[in-house]
Amino acid sequence: MDRRVDRHPPLTASRLGGFAVMAVPLLFLGYFFVYPLLTVLATGFTTDGALDFGPLQTIFKRSALVNVAWFTLWQAVASTVLTLLIALPAANVMARYDFPGKRFVRAAIVVPFVLPTVVVGSAFLAVLGPTGPLRVDLRQTVWAILIAHVFFNYAIVVRTVGTYWERIDPQLLEAAQMLGGNRLAVFRKVTYPLLRPAIASAASLVFLFTFTSFGIILILGGLRHATIEVEIWRQATGLVNFEVAAALAFLQIVGISTILVLYSRYQERRAVQFTPRPAADAIRPATPLQRWHVISNLTVMAILLGGPLLILVERSFRSESGYSLAAYSSLGEPIGGLAVAPTAAMLNSVRFAVAATVLAVGIGLAAATVIAYRRGWIGRGFDALLMLPLGTSAVTLGFGFLLALDQPIDLRTSIWLIPVAHALVAMPFVVRTSVPVLRSVKHHLREAAATLGATPQQVWREVDLPMVTRAALIGAGFAFAVSLGEFGATSFLALPTNPTLPTAIFRLLGRPGTSSFTYAMALSTILMIGTAAAVIAIERLRTDTVGDF
Repeated sequence: MDRRVDRHPPLTASRLGGFAVMAVPLLFLGYFFVYPLLTVLATGFTTDGALDFGPLQTIFKRSALVNVAWFTLWQAVASTVLTLLIALPAANVMARYDFPGKRFVRAAIVVPFVLPTVVVGSAFLAVLGPTGPLRVDLRQTVWAILIAHVFFNYAIVVRTVGTYWERIDPQLLEAAQMLGGNRLAVFRKVTYPLLRPAIASAASLVFLFTFTSFGIILILGGLRHATIEVEIWRQATGLVNFEVAAALAFLQIVGISTILVLYSRYQERRAVQFTPRPAADAIRPATPLQRWHVISNLTVMAILLGGPLLILVERSFRSESGYSLAAYSSLGEPIGGLAVAPTAAMLNSVRFAVAATVLAVGIGLAAATVIAYRRGWIGRGFDALLMLPLGTSAVTLGFGFLLALDQPIDLRTSIWLIPVAHALVAMPFVVRTSVPVLRSVKHHLREAAATLGATPQQVWREVDLPMVTRAALIGAGFAFAVSLGEFGATSFLALPTNPTLPTAIFRLLGRPGTSSFTYAMALSTILMIGTAAAVIAIERLRTDTVGDF
């Protein structure tokens, strides 16, 4: 009998997802997310250690703040409804019809959604301003905000609902038509009930993003049409009224949580079971009328999504003396009241994005390992905790950093808080792309490696890491793109001597003169190209990995 002791017993999920692996994400989230968030709440509801609802009462007593809360709510509802009305026909086109360039269109639709909000605001400022092609000045109007929100969230509806729609068996619809139902009746009684969960999912996401909108509102609406997000920023940075800002942050958290709970309950009650079909089965030959339906929707896409971006690029070359490269050739010098040259802001953005990506991938992979290998309430709770930063206002997060991170070491003036804030928002993308891959790894591969004497760390490095690398790269691409364009938290944390591209663009837009506006358009164009390049890389990796989605 072989009496040798196995130095490395068989690998188990508990050993892979042990305390050491859990500690890093928990400490990171605990200190940089939970602690600042609790500090914000404590600031809004305590005075000298005693419970005090004065700041919250102040909100309801001031009509201006009540109007801010009401505007936040109704503009989010209006933006959601308008986005659904415009994007649902496009979801039908992408799900049911084939046409030349469909693969390119599918990828291009996503680009506006991942663009930085300051780029979107700048693009629509160029379109809807007094010198825009429409010759109608819609600055600081609700219409400018609603149109920009449709542009920004269009992809959510098209991709979420369209992906679901193409899985519906077309024979169900054909059977309903054979029984005498016209197209409207078939949609109302068959298609819509099946699509309802996907529509609710897309609507909840659009509402969440428009409810917490910051950059678009600040650039297109200004303080005249402020949302809670903008008002938190104004109260904290402009009026230095931390108590009211914290109370507003609490109201926003309550609103977001309510929407998420209502959505979860709705999904449970309205869930519909059906057998999904391959996406290719949904494609049907188009009649002449349907061809016009496809062409008209593609035209809307080109005008709505491509038009503002093309005008943004065009305005970056326009100067008082005509078209030139002056805005681009002067980016190496301090301009428009900026403390540093725009090229320094570019380097800052890239530097912060790289650091945020490294943090998000490193901590995200550790968290994904825990979620994938720890079943039960530990895995579910860890997963829920990691998703919270994605649903939390970036402005609230930046505000919390200023309030909380003064001990044991004062980090509030450290520039490295910027990539930390970006990593918090980006980390869920790494987790979401990595967990399914880690769960798909066959257990006997790990057990075989452990039996041959590999430590848990060696097993993860030799078995899991090669398989999860592609998914981690996709998550890293998202993290890089998110960090490049993040503006909410950065507006609190970036110093005048260390601006990022989004903060530099915002400062240029706030200065009068044609040259400052042209410089802002040039920086927005550069930021747009960088973000779009990251998205194209993600789409190529995703296509190579899982096929067309």
